[in-house]
Amino acid sequence: MNPRAKITDEQFAKYLKQIREFSEGPLEKLQPEVEVSNKFPQEFFDLARANDLYRFSLPACYGGWDLSELEILKVQEEFSRGPGGMRMHLHYAADLNWRILDGYGSEELKALYMDKFQDKSIFTCFALTEQSGGTGADIHTTAEKNAEGNYVLNGEKWLISHTDCCDFAYVFAVTDPRDPKDTRLSAFFVPVNTPGYETVPMPHMMGCRGAGHAGLRFTNLILDKKYLLGKEGQGMEIAMHSLAVSRVHIAASNLGMSQKMLEMSLARAHDRITFGKPIATRQAIKIKIANMDTMIHALRCMVYDFARDFDENPHGEYIDEKAAMCKLFSIDTVKLVSDEMLEIFGGDGYFEESSYGPVERLYRDCRALWLEEGAPTIQRITIARECQRHRAKLEYLP
Repeated sequence: MNPRAKITDEQFAKYLKQIREFSEGPLEKLQPEVEVSNKFPQEFFDLARANDLYRFSLPACYGGWDLSELEILKVQEEFSRGPGGMRMHLHYAADLNWRILDGYGSEELKALYMDKFQDKSIFTCFALTEQSGGTGADIHTTAEKNAEGNYVLNGEKWLISHTDCCDFAYVFAVTDPRDPKDTRLSAFFVPVNTPGYETVPMPHMMGCRGAGHAGLRFTNLILDKKYLLGKEGQGMEIAMHSLAVSRVHIAASNLGMSQKMLEMSLARAHDRITFGKPIATRQAIKIKIANMDTMIHALRCMVYDFARDFDENPHGEYIDEKAAMCKLFSIDTVKLVSDEMLEIFGGDGYFEESSYGPVERLYRDCRALWLEEGAPTIQRITIARECQRHRAKLEYLP
């Protein structure tokens, strides 16, 4: 453990085992209902709270354990072996949910709310994406100041997760429409019970069901100026730094799912007999297993390297570049692993139930991570920009 942690090495190892068993046991039992209802039962939130999954990633001053980023990502790898929608909720709880307010909220807001994340007394959603304006400086939601110096929000957001269980929304809006640069945006911490705040229903997703996806609509929503995050014009910086860290949490999710799929594939390959021999003895299957194992190992090394950099300096020179690389490579990894898994299972893997585990659902769930925190194209743009800026140089901690 890192020297600041409030739990020992032994306790942490036990906790990792606990979360693996929790994800593959109680959470899997809840999932059939979620697949149909597209909603988490209250039991899920109660179980997550009982297993410290809202607490573990927080600083000790807010009720957490002062874990390092590397330790937080190791926990995420374990719970990512379970249902995808629940993984989406827990991944957000461990990262964006509290980090943005901690990093950019005023002392007044932090004093009011930061200690309430530990038991889900409050929960948030991240509202950047728009149907008509993407996720960058081209968004159209506006926040205009009124005579009292407060903000009036108007506009819409789309593809927003956790809208059914959040108390606040991190909203990004235009505060200076005449500014052609990224500084035209600001960030806000918006209570969802404010008049003028509305959710817009969306259809069920292919996978990761239950994570509360909807659109948001703001109609003349009057927001007290105390809810501004950072400074006016800092919105794009807040969004991009927050997403950079979250991209590695996405990579850790893909890592956990890929590891689970490899283990299931190995079990199937050893049990499946053709022409009197397990298919695990066939050279073609060995090649698949070797490719899966190699990609997973490389991804784990990339994630751990980023975590060490982040623990050294969260705003370090190579944070954005390495984060985008982790996310991009994790997509390639989980794509290869899930495709090879389906081939190893053959037609049996195409059905909804399997004695080896949720083959069909994992195949669907992992595809949501192509898009969370930016599609592969966005990652490549970020990587190329940073590579050019750094003149093809990357540095690593000893």
